[in-house]
Amino acid sequence: MSSNNEKEVPRSSSPAHSHSHSHSRSSSASSQTPLFPSDNNEARNEDAYSQYQVAAVVGFYMVAALVMVFVNKIILNNTPSLVVTTVFIQALVTVLLVHLSALARPSKVQIPHFSFQTIISLTPVMLGDVAGFTLNAFCLREVDATFYQVARGLALPFTILVSSLSTRTVPSRGVLVCAVAVTFGFLLGVTPPVPDPLTGVRTINITPLGVVYGLAASLTVAVQAVLIKRSLPYVKGSAIQLAYWRNLGSAFVLLLFLLARGEAHQLHALLVSRQWDWHTFAWGNLVTGIVGFMICVAGTLSVKVTSPITHMFSSAARSVLQVLIGVRLLGDSMNLQKAASIGVILAGTLAYSQVQAGAGRERERQEMMTIPEEEEEGERDVEKQ
Repeated sequence: MSSNNEKEVPRSSSPAHSHSHSHSRSSSASSQTPLFPSDNNEARNEDAYSQYQVAAVVGFYMVAALVMVFVNKIILNNTPSLVVTTVFIQALVTVLLVHLSALARPSKVQIPHFSFQTIISLTPVMLGDVAGFTLNAFCLREVDATFYQVARGLALPFTILVSSLSTRTVPSRGVLVCAVAVTFGFLLGVTPPVPDPLTGVRTINITPLGVVYGLAASLTVAVQAVLIKRSLPYVKGSAIQLAYWRNLGSAFVLLLFLLARGEAHQLHALLVSRQWDWHTFAWGNLVTGIVGFMICVAGTLSVKVTSPITHMFSSAARSVLQVLIGVRLLGDSMNLQKAASIGVILAGTLAYSQVQAGAGRERERQEMMTIPEEEEEGERDVEKQ
């Protein structure tokens, strides 16, 4: 289940040091909790893998993320009144595929036992998923695919802020500079453009509601990063169980939500009207549900094979492709202001990745140079003898 990404798994103790942007069911899904566990002690050096393996993983994530965004956009354009139903179906597909995986490979995937205590403990992260998925879907419905990444542009600054408050640490100056740059890119993108002096027409129409949804989704992504980390102890650190409970709980809450919104009646009305192209809705949800599940399964592989730097640069390349495909396939409008906004956000994000990678290397260097006190005392005893 996606949370584009929403969302980000910290790789170090520094605030908001993440492998990728958290994502949602309607965006990329690189923040998915891996369904298959990995050994955290395994080396994450890309040199241990062939260029073909790295390229395959990076290529898969780029294609999967683009599929999630554009297929969801096509679904929402086709049936804008069934936003929650769309997210519910995709969550349900993921749960069903987990069960099929457990049947096919019982030694690798085990369905957790039902427990009220576990459900109560995981309720915050489940509700966070529901909020994130629906807000991202509503945001994508209101804005075009190229502006979607601008509307959610504050995901990184919010993640840095929430992580810092949670860990009670102060981000480094470099991290703050990157956050300010990304924030500036967001503000540049959401500022209403100046009308054309000759025609008086604005080249880009910004939907305020879409921006509000994007802001709320970005904040939810940031909070989810903390909630996910705090939820792991309740499932004994099992990424499989956490992913399963998150998807199952989200599907249940989303079902109640869509019933309360009257989407079940709207779906029935569309089906009996004989004027609705249900094929787009059905096949689109099936595709995104399967792709979302595959991203969950491949989450561990991404951690093993790709470095944070590689992932960030692949995300930048994906953003460029998203713009080009949006303009070409969906006819999205593009002007200098939107292009500059996306460029500044990407530059700030890439710079943040570089800053965090440099900080990680510095910590490793200091740890290697530091001699524990016990070793120092042992060496002194030897010298005395």
